[in-house]
Amino acid sequence: MIKLLLLVTLFGACGEESEQEMEDIGKTIYAESIQLTAQDLVTDTQRQITVAFQPVNTTDQSVSWAVSDEAIAEISSTGLLTAKANGSVTVTATANDKGMVTGQVILNITSVLPSAHNDIDVSTVDELKSALNVAEAGDVIVLEGGTYTMTERIVLNTSGTAAEFIVVMAASTTATERPVLDFSNLSEGPSNQGIQLKGDYWHFKGIDIRKAGDNGMQVKGSNNIIEFCSFYENSDTGLQLDEGAADNLILNCDSYFNADSKVENADGFAAKLTVGSGNKFVGCRAWQNLDDGWDGYLRDNDNVKTTYENCWAVKNGFLKSGTEGGGDGNGFKTGGSDGKDLTHNAVYKNCIAAGNVNDGFDHNSNRGTVTLHNCGAYDNGTNYNFSSTNPLSYLEVKNSVAVGTVGSLNASTKDLSHNSWQSPLSGTADDFKRLDIDLLLGDRNADGSLPAVDFMKLKAESDLIDAGVDVGLPFEGTAPDVGPFEQVNE
Repeated sequence: MIKLLLLVTLFGACGEESEQEMEDIGKTIYAESIQLTAQDLVTDTQRQITVAFQPVNTTDQSVSWAVSDEAIAEISSTGLLTAKANGSVTVTATANDKGMVTGQVILNITSVLPSAHNDIDVSTVDELKSALNVAEAGDVIVLEGGTYTMTERIVLNTSGTAAEFIVVMAASTTATERPVLDFSNLSEGPSNQGIQLKGDYWHFKGIDIRKAGDNGMQVKGSNNIIEFCSFYENSDTGLQLDEGAADNLILNCDSYFNADSKVENADGFAAKLTVGSGNKFVGCRAWQNLDDGWDGYLRDNDNVKTTYENCWAVKNGFLKSGTEGGGDGNGFKTGGSDGKDLTHNAVYKNCIAAGNVNDGFDHNSNRGTVTLHNCGAYDNGTNYNFSSTNPLSYLEVKNSVAVGTVGSLNASTKDLSHNSWQSPLSGTADDFKRLDIDLLLGDRNADGSLPAVDFMKLKAESDLIDAGVDVGLPFEGTAPDVGPFEQVNE
């Protein structure tokens, strides 16, 4: 009797489930969200955009495509992007079912050489100086590997155009063949930058700049691309943007071991002082710089915006020797000003601050807006330090991680949600595959992209997987993961 009753119950349940499935067959399921995924175009000139729908069983999974600037790229009806010029472009896909749900991805394009370019091969200091002095829009200056011993600062006043950049690139970017501009003959002083770039539409790629008497490179122009370059052992900030520099892209660059003789100054990167707006750092690393990894301190200019994507600030405040210096030792200093009244609006996406002497992400009297999405902080003096003194006007932190003590998260208005320290989550070191900070300092890939590391990647059993909220970044599964990396099934 019991067996018969169980059989009837199971049969009834199965029958009900089959009826529901029958009802769903004719039901239209509409798109609720679209995620677009694609990598930057740093070597290729074409890229297929990947589309993922939520719900995954959306009935009509066709989309209409658009790009923000057809002078930079065009896109086919199947989502194949073709680059036409260097720059940043926003790709938008709109679901066709109701024509209301959209997804976007911003792609940086650096792979397009001028259409009728004039190649200038360089292998000596004199050849380099001559090529730079006569450079015009469309020229491509190609440097052979080796050390170029420089005896004076390089000042670049000429400009390219949006369609025809002036390109300075390595003939090869392998570790043993990269061209190194060595400015150790320049004494320490405020006029002894290695390269002072005043022009617009220049593209540097695969060049090392070291031991300048001030900044390794000081950018004062706009719409320039600095890609896969390294700045190290300079007497001030490795790469600094100021004097109105705007809309520059710093892509896949490293800056490290920069320190002045007083052992109190020199950052990895800086968009600071009188810098303009719209500058972006993507895929960059700053480590063991005497002062900060990134410094956004302003003077005179106000209401500036800077964006940081997939950037890593590691062990800043320590010298090359590993001993602690006299600088601030912050990972990302979002802003600050003499009068404690200027606004530097900063956006951080998938950024990591680890092992810095003082603050991982720092407020420093910035009165602007700061947004952190899917960021991670570990083993800093203070992981997040946004104080209530001279507070930010707005702070948004979502899907982010703090391993250990969080720190302070204050602003006049704030929006904090889906972070590892907020209930019902309780992220700990046990959520991650590895937390060895030195993993972040491995060799870059051949195309300049960041190395694949297990640092702060989630274990399969972590409750931080699919625990985030959609902030417009690509994600796997039903929702974004919490932290700087998405867990991917391997």
